[in-house]
Amino acid sequence: MPAARRSAAFLFTAVSLVNLTASRAGEPVIPPEIRAILTQQCYDCHADGGKKGGVAFDGYESDALLLADKSLWLRVLKNVRAGIMPPPDNKTQPSPDDRTALQQWIKSGVFQLDPANPDPGRPVLRRLNRAEYRNTIRDLTGVDFRVEEEFPADDAGHGFDNLGEVLNVSPMLMEKYLAAAKSIVGRAVPLQARVMPEQRISGDQFRRLTGNAEGPGKDTPLSILSYTEPAAAAVTVQIQHPGNYGIAFHLSGRERYVEGEGDLNKARLTFRMDGAELGRAEYGQAGGRDFRQEFTGTLQEGTHTLTVELERLTPDEKPVRNLGMEIRQVILSGPGDTRFWKAAEGYSHWFPREIPAESGARQSYAREILGGFARRAFRRPVDEASVVRLAGLAESIWSQPDQSFESGIARAMEAVLASPRFLFLEEFAESPAEDRHPFVDDYTLASRLSYFLWSSMPDEELMRAAGRNMLRAELGTQVRRMLADEKSGAMVRNFTGQWLQARDIEGIPIDARFVLIRQDKPDPEMEKARKRFFELRAREATELTAEEKVEMEQVRAVFRKSRERFKDAEFPGSLRRDMRRETELYFDHILRNDRPLTELIESNYTFLNQRLAAHYGIPDVTGDAFRKVTLADGHPRGGVLTQGTVLAVTSNPTRTSPVKRGLFILEKVLGTPPPPPPPNIPALEDLSKGGGLEGTLRENLARHRADAKCASCHNRMDPLGLAFENFNAMGSWRDEERGVTVESGGRLVSGESFNSVRELKHVLVTSHREAFYRCFSEKMLMYALGRGMEWQDETTIDQLLASLNESGGKASSLLHGIIHSDAFLRRRR
Repeated sequence: MPAARRSAAFLFTAVSLVNLTASRAGEPVIPPEIRAILTQQCYDCHADGGKKGGVAFDGYESDALLLADKSLWLRVLKNVRAGIMPPPDNKTQPSPDDRTALQQWIKSGVFQLDPANPDPGRPVLRRLNRAEYRNTIRDLTGVDFRVEEEFPADDAGHGFDNLGEVLNVSPMLMEKYLAAAKSIVGRAVPLQARVMPEQRISGDQFRRLTGNAEGPGKDTPLSILSYTEPAAAAVTVQIQHPGNYGIAFHLSGRERYVEGEGDLNKARLTFRMDGAELGRAEYGQAGGRDFRQEFTGTLQEGTHTLTVELERLTPDEKPVRNLGMEIRQVILSGPGDTRFWKAAEGYSHWFPREIPAESGARQSYAREILGGFARRAFRRPVDEASVVRLAGLAESIWSQPDQSFESGIARAMEAVLASPRFLFLEEFAESPAEDRHPFVDDYTLASRLSYFLWSSMPDEELMRAAGRNMLRAELGTQVRRMLADEKSGAMVRNFTGQWLQARDIEGIPIDARFVLIRQDKPDPEMEKARKRFFELRAREATELTAEEKVEMEQVRAVFRKSRERFKDAEFPGSLRRDMRRETELYFDHILRNDRPLTELIESNYTFLNQRLAAHYGIPDVTGDAFRKVTLADGHPRGGVLTQGTVLAVTSNPTRTSPVKRGLFILEKVLGTPPPPPPPNIPALEDLSKGGGLEGTLRENLARHRADAKCASCHNRMDPLGLAFENFNAMGSWRDEERGVTVESGGRLVSGESFNSVRELKHVLVTSHREAFYRCFSEKMLMYALGRGMEWQDETTIDQLLASLNESGGKASSLLHGIIHSDAFLRRRR
């Protein structure tokens, strides 16, 4: 990284050191003692012709203009506090007292922060993100709406996707909200009091009649019919009342890859009732798709048999993808005689009393239903005018021909779910208008609490406390109650999923075969073949002689053969899910047992089941259930940084990435990420010859750091990342890479040396504990408030840090500190 850019990251430290026009009377000025610190430490690089990092203080015409650049001074504050400004390799460094004096002056003199009256920060109007929308819909209507399938992914800022500044609403998303409202209400709200009975028969109740694809003989379970041979499966059903019935077969195409690109096989399915054919359909390659075959029939009281028969239509086609059709379920609807219909599920929840016949009474009933629904959806009492409009919308529907009172109510509910008052978290102040930083009202506070701890809407108890204006007085009690509720697991999942990127583990691309090949000891024959292959491939095909073309195929065959023993290697979804579960249980344990936050970095325990323990090489853990496991003395695990989630999401598809791992620690643990790299920096692989990395990653990174443009940032990242090189890209331990013993020792730019990942973790929780506390506090405060941090938040973060230090870093200190902070309880006017 260029020296100019390196200095820029630190330089933001400085001030107009020379040639500043004298400040006019009354304008702010830099005190002489502060100017002396800045002149001594920053003058050489950023004044008198110096413009490292693109910043020159000569350009500021007065102290007033310089001091007005708050974003500059925030970077100065962070870099001075982290000890990376001036650069650690500078010959002269400010004394600890000078660093403290400069930091205090920035907060009091530049930012003019008042610890007795903290600024709660800028107000942000934010919409519900996908997780919050899904949970809110679940708690409001009982419908589990699959947001991942229906809505685009939310944008993220500072690593979080619940920040108001990035949660925009595009026209496409608004259309999806409208469609979702209709779908959700359609699933939740019955449109008639009584409905035709349904009998659902799951596919696993079907038994084999003929065929040998799934078992040894008849009367064994058979729900998947393979295209490769004839088969038949049947199930018996009981009919209590004779009449007309609907019969719907729900099917799903099954497909398992074997070889080849496609499969031309086809099959015919015939559907029967008591031996009589209901209908038939033909299917080809249809992996993952759902199908529905519907029929009607008259059934008498008693036992009846439903049969599905499969006939292969392409006996001459080679099966290459193991095609099949799965019977998911059969739904019998009937009888049609309304005498046997039953009360619709959930009807009494939405319509607790009989619908009045008189018009005025109907309107009153509609206002009652919709007022209660809107109050819960909008998370606060609804004004009478809004309720009247909703009831009017409902009446405009039920007054139409062929429409009902229920359909009118449903349409009005759709309007509620599409309203900005539902989709966005509205916030209101409680205090008089002249108060600069008024308290938020209790309903706003209820939503802040519920979306922080539950990622969902307030429950009735929170709403009742808000209605009595007692929520602030009961804050401690309510927080304890909410943390005890299973819904608080949403905070664990969503916070760890974003702070540690744990939710990315299931989709991160990791090629297990190549990871193990790279880890394996070099095969001289294979290495020779690989080098020769890349030499030949680098040339134009027209330049190769006939002998060279033959040689290329020969060395390719040797190259491929060397990989055969890893062909079955995999990084399965079950193991990935176990890794995420470990991270969530670990964080949950620290939170609920009020453990010191430093245990997030260093501890002697973790949470494992048998599969994950075997992957980690930890013995004596059996069964699928997770349990707390105490690690042996000196074990490298313990803490989130050595868990599979973090190790995998900070790797490349075929190898580890010390750069990603080092950057992860700087950003997620220490809060001092480096600036973005300059353009046109070659990838690490491009530094090697022959199409792949030569030597160890440590050697390649040393080559990378030899470039002055890269040194300043990589000197900070690489030692941190290389400490984790004993863990491969799938998070398992290794002692060697390519036959060379892995080295994990190093030296941080701040001067601390370590010989292993265990020692590095100890350095982080001792020498850099304050930086970790501050970084973690910022991350959780950001998540709680739904907005990014700014210079006005320095006072709040300082107070959280002081509370953490006083409590020994207890998790409860931070959690309650955030909830009782002015940033959480108040809002800027």
